[in-house]
Amino acid sequence: MVYLSDYERIFINKTKSNFDKATLYVEGLAVSDLKNIERISEKLEVNYHQMQHFITDAQWDYREVIDKVAKDVSESLPKSKLTGLLIDESGWVKKGDKSVGVGHQYCGNVGKISNSQVAVFGCLCNDKYASLIDTRLYLPKDWCDNPQRCQEAGIPQDEMKFRTKLELAVEIIKHQQNLGVEFDYIGADGFYGNDASFAKAIDNLGLVYMLDIHSDQIIYLEKPELFLPQKKSSKGREPKKLKASTPGIAVSKYIETLKTADWQKLNIRNSSKGILKGEFHFKTVYVWNKEDNTIENRLLVIRKTKTKKGEYEIKYSFTNASLAQYTEEGIALMQSQRFFIEHSFKESKQILGLDQFQTRKWNSWHHQVALNFMVSCFMLKEKLLQQDEIPLLTARDIMDFLVFKFYKEMTEEKILNQLKVRHRKRNLDISYSYSKQLIC
Repeated sequence: MVYLSDYERIFINKTKSNFDKATLYVEGLAVSDLKNIERISEKLEVNYHQMQHFITDAQWDYREVIDKVAKDVSESLPKSKLTGLLIDESGWVKKGDKSVGVGHQYCGNVGKISNSQVAVFGCLCNDKYASLIDTRLYLPKDWCDNPQRCQEAGIPQDEMKFRTKLELAVEIIKHQQNLGVEFDYIGADGFYGNDASFAKAIDNLGLVYMLDIHSDQIIYLEKPELFLPQKKSSKGREPKKLKASTPGIAVSKYIETLKTADWQKLNIRNSSKGILKGEFHFKTVYVWNKEDNTIENRLLVIRKTKTKKGEYEIKYSFTNASLAQYTEEGIALMQSQRFFIEHSFKESKQILGLDQFQTRKWNSWHHQVALNFMVSCFMLKEKLLQQDEIPLLTARDIMDFLVFKFYKEMTEEKILNQLKVRHRKRNLDISYSYSKQLIC
């Protein structure tokens, strides 16, 4: 556990070291089928109550662990392409009403309102390499309005205040900026992109953003003036609602006005299905920020990509970057990278059990997330270390090898042969995708 030794000091306080429990927990993530304290304790045949105390009550700073992960990821990532700080939320269904932050709320994991926990996450990404580096647990308003419930869940006093997911996202961005973590732009989906105040907050920090927007987003092709219309008759109230001097149009309607010459084909990046290609349209437009009644300019980025069925998938985004600062390929790359935070969620949940916590309190949730991030960072470093010899190395491959190392349940030759077969199949899939593109 040479990698974990870099974190050892964080698990040591004045009277005790919890580092042995940290290494056991990490080992349990590798070998246990379910990634909760009970199953980990059973698999490793260790004292359940000691592991429970380590996660729930032990005095070690989860924020210090998460911040070290953020710095390690930042220092490890290649600088060959633009680095994005990607923002997104993720949730998981929970039973009962005791788990911290649980409530009937939208849970993207199941695509509907459900009894769940939800958190906002930050992910650092460069090209195909990415890792989660920060999080803020979302507390619904009914939690913040109930101090006793918050105290029972161990929520610190300064956290017992309602903050929207957008505010939590801005907190993550500011925190990473203050830590000195290096990134070139902020990326997020339409939930964040359709909120003008979020874009303005990033702009005020002096940062570049690439934010997806919904198809009904209204844009203005010419900069409008805002005015109060004159009263039409002596009867009735004085007009109070501003109007724009030029008509707006939804982006889904604007795209219908474009001609073939308005699009350009670009190669975006390599992927497991060949080169990711798209047709792009760039246009400087204006939006009406109705929160403070200002007109702000954006670069509208529209991407068309062909699906397997021969149909077009359309993606709309706003950015404050300009074509004077970045190439078309650079802006296209920014827009395409949000895939990797979804991939990071998938790895963290399916392989490291990010959604399998069974503890109820604030500290225990954050302790487990911090350890999860720590292992994800290790996996990123392994991928980068082995990129020349094993370019297709995945988190699942690394986890299988850790199980072998911990338990020696198969010979080294067998585990390496298993990886070779797996990677041969991946290479065949990639070659097939590229050959189909060449034929087309």
